[in-house]
Formats: sequence, C-alpha cells, structure tokens
Amino acid sequence: MKHPLEDAVVLVTGGTGSLGQAFIRRVLRGERGTPSRVIVFSRDEAKQYAMKTAWKHLHAATDEIYYSNFEELIQFWIGDVRDYETVRRAVSESDVVIHAAAMKQVPTCEYFPGQAVATNVLGAENVSRAARATPRTHTVVAISTDKACKPINVMGMTKAIQERIVVEGNLHQDHCRMAAVRYGNVLSSRGSVIPLFLDQIAHGGPLTITLPEMTRFLLSLDRAVETIFDAIEHADRGDVVVPQIASARVEDVAATLIGDREIDVVHTGIRPGEKIHEILVSEEEAYRTIERNGYYVIRPLLPELHPNEPPGPLTGEYSSADAVVVGEELRQLLDEAEFVDVAMGARRAHVSPLR
Repeated sequence: MKHPLEDAVVLVTGGTGSLGQAFIRRVLRGERGTPSRVIVFSRDEAKQYAMKTAWKHLHAATDEIYYSNFEELIQFWIGDVRDYETVRRAVSESDVVIHAAAMKQVPTCEYFPGQAVATNVLGAENVSRAARATPRTHTVVAISTDKACKPINVMGMTKAIQERIVVEGNLHQDHCRMAAVRYGNVLSSRGSVIPLFLDQIAHGGPLTITLPEMTRFLLSLDRAVETIFDAIEHADRGDVVVPQIASARVEDVAATLIGDREIDVVHTGIRPGEKIHEILVSEEEAYRTIERNGYYVIRPLLPELHPNEPPGPLTGEYSSADAVVVGEELRQLLDEAEFVDVAMGARRAHVSPLR
C-alpha cells in the first residue's frame, strides 16, 4: 500500500519552527516515502533565509546527505495563516498539510489574546476551509498541545478551539481526512524550559523555577515527529492522537541538569495562565479514548464521526502528576534529547548537560 507521503506535495505551516524543521528533516530522509515537494510556509523572512542557506550548504559527508537534491525538493513560501488567500494558494498545491503555525507562548497569549485568536483559531479555520475546497488534499494534521485539555489560559483555549475546527472540517466533504496530535513540552524546542536552564547554567545561574511542585510532560523532537507520522498513517477523521510519554517535576529536571555544579535555584512564582500540572486526556474525554499502536486516540465528540466502540484503557484523566519519572530514568530521558540549533536548522556540537 502506498504511503500517504510517497510522491506527495507536503505543506508545513510554521515550517521554520523547531518542530517544523525536525519534521521536514525526517520527511526528506524518505523514512515514510519520498515526497515530490515540501513547501515551507511561514511569515518570518529571516527564519526562512537562515533555514534555506544553512540546509543548502550541508555536505554529503554528514548524515544530512538527503539534502543533495535540496533545490528540487523544498520551496519556501512567505505567507501568514491569518490570510486566507495565501493559505488557499499553498494548500491548493498540496496533498498533505501539517499545520504547525501557532502562537504558543503562554504569557504572550495572555497579554495579546486577540492575536492568539487570529493565529491559532482563525488560522486553523483558514487551513480547514482551504483543504475542504481542494480536492487533491487528502490529509491535514494539526499540532495541538496539552494546554488544550481543560484549558485555563488563552493559548490552551485557542488550541482547544483549533482541535474542534479540525474535527468539524471532516463534515460535508469526503476527500480530506483531518486530525490532530496533542502532546506536552518538546525538550529542545524554542521556548521550552530545557534550553533556558542550559543557558542559565552556562552563565553560572541562577536557575529560575516557578513552583517546586510543578510537573510537565516531556518528549523529544523525534518522538513528537513520530506522533505526527502515526497520525498521517493511521488517524481516522477527527481523531486526536496523544503519545504515551513520561513527565517530571520541573524541580527534578533542574537538579538533574545542574548535577554537582554550585548553582542557585530561585522560585519566581507561577506565571499568568500557567498550570501546576498538565493533562493530555481529560476525565470527560477518557470514555471516548482508545489505544492504538502505543498511542491514546481521542475519538471525535461529533456523533457523525464517532463510531460505537468499547470502553478504552483510561478510567480517568491522563495527567503529568501521575506519570512522573525521577533519578536515572529522568537522566536518560534528558540525555537522549537531541538539542538542535533551530535558528540555523543544523546540528551543533553540544556538551551533555549531564556530565
């Protein structure tokens, strides 16, 4: 059976971000079939230029050999998901759409909620609308967040609505399957706590932690990309695919990274819109959650898309407070994370923070 990415034109909105670049890198390796073209769609000219020049000049002597046909495979499009016409033009040439463009910083969304709505909600509606209008587009996968589950902040609220837009997009058309993936903090993504801690350690501290009891789900960029691949290959219409991942107390993460260094830790208090613990599947969603290929899959709420299925593996919410790892297990999780220079899109030398 032909893989959905084989000979496909793949559009990645927000393609210059940490996740977008990691996904594109894996796609260009041909791990899930060889695409005919990848369109990197974003509004930041500087990030596109940095990604283009860095990737273009990688040499075949490295493991980035798949960039030898870079010019033929990748196109860079300047555009904003808020602008329907530019979205429509990009989607109209695409078979598979990965919608990763977002405003994702919690405090920023709290101070600029209207802007968060414009990108995270109206942008998702533009992608869904364009896909519905394009007969060639057969798959849309939108990137969500644990903050969309029982949301208490603007970022989570807008992403929760994005999920519902994606679900609704499956109605009244039969050519395009739309689904979402939902997961926690990506260890080496821009804006996550790990790069911040490493930078603070490099400058001699102190490390800033909001609350000592705060927990967070953790996964690597590669695991995040694997979740997207699973959705592309196996998701049904309206599914929300959730990886089964570990979590940790932020205090333990900081202590593991510090090791035996003499570095102070300062507690700054909770930030606007921040949760103490995060949830990937709510108690209300548990009854329509199944397990498939090692992932939890939240089936859609709409009855037109929700088949009658036996009860799934969850009897309650899936919270970061209940999956905490410590000690050597946490150390291995952090040590396995691949830290990538997301600004340039290339590997950089990195001294393990755990040594």
